[in-house]
Amino acid sequence: MHIGLIGGLGPAATISYYTRLIAAFKKADLPLSLTIEHADMNALLQRAAEDQRTAQAEVFATHLDRLPGAGSDIALITAITGHFCFEETQAISPMTLMDGTGIIETYCHDNGIKTLGILGSRTTLETNLFGLLKTVEVVVPQDRFESVWSAYMKMAETGICSEEQRMLFFEAGQAMIDDQQADAVLLAGTDLGLAFDNQTPEFRVIDVIELHINALVSMVAVGGLT
Repeated sequence: MHIGLIGGLGPAATISYYTRLIAAFKKADLPLSLTIEHADMNALLQRAAEDQRTAQAEVFATHLDRLPGAGSDIALITAITGHFCFEETQAISPMTLMDGTGIIETYCHDNGIKTLGILGSRTTLETNLFGLLKTVEVVVPQDRFESVWSAYMKMAETGICSEEQRMLFFEAGQAMIDDQQADAVLLAGTDLGLAFDNQTPEFRVIDVIELHINALVSMVAVGGLT
């Protein structure tokens, strides 16, 4: 099975997907066949802020049109913000598109997570992850709302996480556990690996990239799409 990624959303997250896919497929002793199609992060953020679902879906469809020619069998949008127009994109996609948020909901159901705190971009927080999680209660940072999304965007744009930014994310995550009874905190921004990779916060963290990669490895292990 050949995997297609719509990357560049932002660049640090794309690099993380790439390096972690290599490691995961090597560990599973499976061949990795992969193509990455670059998309514009700033244009995505603007359309998401303005809820231009159809316009962004058409942009994604243009990228998706190219991937089958490279041999791709399935595609994934490597940004949670990019899922704000998932249904619209799926409707016009020329190929199978992985439901990146559906995987989150399945994981929460299977692991008894009923209330989920989220960290991520402004639109992701303002819309409670675009209302895409139907069976999980979503909570967002309260007192730190503005500072969290602002720090996230700066980190995503620069590809660098300062110690101050890391501590802000950790404090916001812990507050959602302590004050809002979240069972876990979702890294609902794929660049958050810059802050959380190789760290041990005192709360349960759900890494979206890890969920996506595990799903892709499982698909290849059983012989591809079913």
